Amino acid sequence: MKQNKIDRREFLRTSARAGLVMGGLGILAGCRNKTAQAPVSSAGKGEMTYRTSPGSGDKVSILGYGCMRWPMIKNDDGQDVVDQETTNRLVDYAIEHGVNYFDTAPVYLQGQSETATGTALKRHPRNSYFIATKLSNFSNHSRENSIAMYRKSFENLQTDYIDYYLLHNISGMAAFKRRFVDNGVLDFLLEERKAGRIRNLGFSFHGNAEGWDELMQTHDLYHWDFVQIQLNYVDWKHASARATNAEYLQQELDKRGIPSIIMEPLLGGRLAKVPQHISDRLKERNPQGSVASWAFRFAGTPKGVLCVLSGMTYMEHLQDNVGTYSPLVPLNEDELAFLEETAELIRKYPTIPCNDCKYCMPCPYGIDIPAILLHYNKCVNAGEVAAKTTDEGYRKARRAYLVSYDRAVPKLRQADRCISCGICTGHCPQNIDIPKEIRKIDMYIENLRKETL
Repeated sequence: MKQNKIDRREFLRTSARAGLVMGGLGILAGCRNKTAQAPVSSAGKGEMTYRTSPGSGDKVSILGYGCMRWPMIKNDDGQDVVDQETTNRLVDYAIEHGVNYFDTAPVYLQGQSETATGTALKRHPRNSYFIATKLSNFSNHSRENSIAMYRKSFENLQTDYIDYYLLHNISGMAAFKRRFVDNGVLDFLLEERKAGRIRNLGFSFHGNAEGWDELMQTHDLYHWDFVQIQLNYVDWKHASARATNAEYLQQELDKRGIPSIIMEPLLGGRLAKVPQHISDRLKERNPQGSVASWAFRFAGTPKGVLCVLSGMTYMEHLQDNVGTYSPLVPLNEDELAFLEETAELIRKYPTIPCNDCKYCMPCPYGIDIPAILLHYNKCVNAGEVAAKTTDEGYRKARRAYLVSYDRAVPKLRQADRCISCGICTGHCPQNIDIPKEIRKIDMYIENLRKETL
């Protein structure tokens, strides 16, 4: 067999663990079933929870693998590359424990995610998982480039059909028409759906309510099979000014019978790294569950949710999430009210809504934008951001911030190198004014160093 495939003995052992030996033998005999089977899970208290897609009948694991954060290592040239061996182990464990939805995109991990994901998945029977990827034609939306990107995804993922294909990062009708309608690309994709090379067609949304309402009106014309939205217990009722409350997004999808795929259930990790008193509050209510498990249970509770994505870089995160969803115990009304109170507490902390997607990278001036913003958020949650020198604990907070900043961000990649070119802003799905936030952080750091707050 080719190098990117496991040998026959390892193939049968892996297939048996996932309860898929017969499915695997069917593929070897040239028989392909495009509906992924639901493996038996040995994690958590029982089996993985599955939801059925109303259009295709696909039985999709409620936990989906977001492939935007595969583990990275340095190669011999000092460049960051995907750690394929570790990625393979994560994929093996996920499939063995019932996860069958894997979401990637051409732009993830600076273009490395699709190839790494395809390499890891190719070692398993094709009918044991669903592949989702996207048309990320942000910078060049010509018909020629868009179709080339679409076809390249098949090559990277080593497949001849894509289960869930998304128009990537839509904020409203203007961008939708420019990137997909006026150039004829959407017509092309609709034909690909008819041909079976795309099994389900949808889009991911980042925008305001007006843009959302306009896009929903296109359902009668395009018959969207699914839509990917940002949903978590903070954004449910308290989305940022440039976004839309997830409660409204989900309600509008439910009205039309469109299943949702959930992204950012942890708000880019922020709901797993809450201030200590909020963490204590969550642990007191459920000592056996992790802080993150509250967010994942919330995201999976709405019945219209087909799958909840999580970018699980580490095995312990994967194991915790598998446990949460094996099976999912939906939140009751009292627990939902408890999380709404928790969301109100979290909103008192002025963090920057960075989800560490790295769409803003690479910066042409070498700045590590996500590291700067995430470090700031971490210090806000830890109470290590002082307002003035007379604050109680100022000395401790000052030292903690400056020391941890130099450790988190190399000096040649820090905020003081930003020239506010604005290139990054147009790529941010959270619509963050990145130069403004970087300047604010740089000024704060300068004041800390001079003790002039």
